[in-house]
Amino acid sequence: MHASGIGLAVAVFLGSTVESVEALTIIAAAGVSRGWRSALEGAAAALALLVVVVGALGPALVYLVPIDALRAVVGALLLIFGLQWLRKAVLRAVGLKAKHDEDLIFKKHVEGLSGAAPAYGAPGTALSARQRRKAQRDAAGFAVAFKGTFLEGTEVAIIVLGLGGGDHNIGLAGAAAGAAIVVVAGIGAIVARQLSGVPENAIKTVVGLMLVSFGSFWTGEGLGVHWPGSDLAIPVLIGIYAVVTWSLVQVLRTSGARQVGARTSVAGERADAA
Repeated sequence: MHASGIGLAVAVFLGSTVESVEALTIIAAAGVSRGWRSALEGAAAALALLVVVVGALGPALVYLVPIDALRAVVGALLLIFGLQWLRKAVLRAVGLKAKHDEDLIFKKHVEGLSGAAPAYGAPGTALSARQRRKAQRDAAGFAVAFKGTFLEGTEVAIIVLGLGGGDHNIGLAGAAAGAAIVVVAGIGAIVARQLSGVPENAIKTVVGLMLVSFGSFWTGEGLGVHWPGSDLAIPVLIGIYAVVTWSLVQVLRTSGARQVGARTSVAGERADAA
């Protein structure tokens, strides 16, 4: 496998891992509060629909669209998508945006679902353990699990079709995404609630760097740019973007520290004057 293929597989795997963890949080919340059967059925239905969508679009991207046009369009989309990930990662790194707390998200979903009308018991109360075992299906649990899985799965599909389609390697991208889903599902089956240890912001930073690097590379190729070293230009682009991102984080942190220091100084002067 050449460098482009390895980078492709790693980028898809990491990106799919992040989205799978977020989907797992919602599924676990629905399962705990509304019953596991409905939650798992909702997740399975969403995955089946996503497989149909990817299966329908994948061959069209590979066989019908000219490679240069596809790479230019996909490259631009990946740049936008990756820059959004990097922006959020940078803001979280400097404290201007709260980091994802999967335990808190889990708790909110459980509280919200526990307050929904249950399949058994009084309206507005959570299902008891016995009632959850008896319940055949719960509409709220199914709907929440379906929605969460479909929304997060759509992002996985975008990553698979974007990266895999741009490199005409849907199979490799799909395999990497499938591996990520299996790994997260396996871990989730053992410790469904222990999600806070996943370094999501670090993963999103790495994926963001890969997306903008692949986006730059494929946009350039689609526009006729001949990169020095061909595929070897991708790790160089990743390194350049990584340095820029790190520098931006340092500048924002320094700027924030100066602003805090200035506010403290002003507050001190006002206190002295009073």
